[in-house]
Amino acid sequence: MARKQYLLRVDPGLWKELEKWAADDLRSVNAQVEWLLREAVRKRKGGHRRSDSAAGDEVDEDAGDEVGDVQPDAADPLVRRRS
Repeated sequence: MARKQYLLRVDPGLWKELEKWAADDLRSVNAQVEWLLREAVRKRKGGHRRSDSAAGDEVDEDAGDEVGDVQPDAADPLVRRRS
């Protein structure tokens, strides 16, 4: 299915912030805006990105959203904890 094209007018200050954020995430501004929209729709629907199929527990979808923000597995004895 082809993507829908849509003209979007954005305040210059917001555009600069989107450019910085996109660069931090190694995305184009277009890809960043599309990601933001997908995340907003997913959260509105109450959807979950992933689940722990072995335990049947749902994973906190907001944990580890930041680039480089890795949440260690508390049950893993080999994980080093920061002091």
